[in-house]
Amino acid sequence: MGVDVFGMSTQTSEYQQELAERLQLPFLILSDHQRQFQQALQLPTFESEHQTLLKRLTLIVKDGVIESVHYPIFPSNADAKWAMAYLKSRLK
Repeated sequence: MGVDVFGMSTQTSEYQQELAERLQLPFLILSDHQRQFQQALQLPTFESEHQTLLKRLTLIVKDGVIESVHYPIFPSNADAKWAMAYLKSRLK
């Protein structure tokens, strides 16, 4: 569909690289280890094992502008259908 897909987490780049290889992810994962992006956008978080992690959400961004936010996402694999439908509606 001519879009780029990225994941983002608060884990380190080293952890993300291992995760992406282990899960054979077809997209890059960006690190917000210092939580600057999370804090700037006030993205929702949760605590797990003494770590602050991002809650799952989808941002549709075009030319640096957030067009749409989808939150909450449950189950964790449910958002691809929403994102595809949103993108298809924007192509019409």
